[in-house]
Amino acid sequence: MTALGKLVRTTAFKIVAVYLLVFALFAAVVIIYLARHTQQLVVAQITETVDAEVRGLQEQYRIGGINRLVAVVETRVTQPGSNLYLVTTYAGAAIVGNVDVPTGTLDQTGWSEISYRRQEEGDSAKQSRALVRVFQLPGGFRLLVGRDFEERDRLRQILAQPARWAVVLIVVMGLAGGIFVTRRVLKRIDAMTATSERIMAGDLAGRLAVDGTGDEFDRLASSLNAMLVRIEGLMAGLKHVSDNIAHDLKTPLTRLRNHAEEALRSAKSETDYRAALEATIEESDGLIRTFDALLLITRAEAGEARKHMVDFDAADVAKSVAELYEPLAEEKGMKIALDANAPLPVHGSRELVGQALANLVDNAIKHGAPADAGTKGEIRVIARRDGGRMLLTVSDCGPGIPEQDRARVLQRFVRLESSRSQPGAGLGLSLAAAVARLHGGEILLEDHAPGLCVTLALPARAG
Repeated sequence: MTALGKLVRTTAFKIVAVYLLVFALFAAVVIIYLARHTQQLVVAQITETVDAEVRGLQEQYRIGGINRLVAVVETRVTQPGSNLYLVTTYAGAAIVGNVDVPTGTLDQTGWSEISYRRQEEGDSAKQSRALVRVFQLPGGFRLLVGRDFEERDRLRQILAQPARWAVVLIVVMGLAGGIFVTRRVLKRIDAMTATSERIMAGDLAGRLAVDGTGDEFDRLASSLNAMLVRIEGLMAGLKHVSDNIAHDLKTPLTRLRNHAEEALRSAKSETDYRAALEATIEESDGLIRTFDALLLITRAEAGEARKHMVDFDAADVAKSVAELYEPLAEEKGMKIALDANAPLPVHGSRELVGQALANLVDNAIKHGAPADAGTKGEIRVIARRDGGRMLLTVSDCGPGIPEQDRARVLQRFVRLESSRSQPGAGLGLSLAAAVARLHGGEILLEDHAPGLCVTLALPARAG
């Protein structure tokens, strides 16, 4: 496709062409209206002039009769640039005048537009147009007074030539402006296309240029750049997940195989086989829990749960989770303190919010024991409102998480415990973060001094 063809096919050029056509038509309508209005003013002036002439000649006839009228008309027709005059008898014979008119013009009184020749110019003169008034005098005499349309025609010629050039100039300037604007638009679109092609080729770090003008292209580029940042993060997360799956899932699968191999090699009785099967089931349950957590995160990030969202009380969810984990906390020598009295209306997925809060409490039980073994740890579960947000907070008295690692622990399979002796797959905080994003909220990690304070901030239900 040629450069001109590519330019003409652009939406910007088509829009400019449509606006140019509309503006040219509007300009033509305005010019035509002004020309017609001006001609009407000229005709009105001619009418007033002729009416004044007729009244004056009527007065002369009343004073001195036909002889005085004839004398006055003879004087006026000899003046340069005179109006058109003709006085005839009742039979139509011309008495005095300076114009030859078509037959039948004097038969009807009133206004008419006629073709005529001036008598002094002879029969060879070309016919002109004039506006005349025929008036019948007492005694049957007829009086014709008129004025040439020369002024109107001259004005029409004066307006017609500039009007044509004006329309041509509008079209030319409009096309030039359209080409200029379209080339600028096409240049930015081509730059976006080139960047998009590099990104599709695998350069996920590429970003669309933002000129800083704040126009629609800048807004589009900013939105696409934000989307690319999100995609790059997801791809990096996918790579991270793949790497961690190789470590976190390979280990339990290896243990499964080792349990089965050991049972085949050394089991002697039904009890030995039963113990091997129970160990296999326990490892399988751990794998299933890991995959269930991954599926929940995937559902939350894909937004599938939005179609099943309902109104519920977040405080009631906090109470249920605290009651559920209270026995487990007692076994670990810890206690759960609940502060969730006021109702907290939220619109969302009760199941996912409950699972996210349960993960936070479970993490607090696993990692929130105080450093002093003689001190009974306390886990606080607080549900409260803060402006337009509902805050579900879980705090503990453990070692906490260093500030530089708080963003990293929200990723999948990230575990700060390098030995990985504690059960789990490093998906609890990742699920909580995904649930927060699904509901338009966020997850906040803060220092509890000592311990960690994790807050699930959700927007309050509208209305």
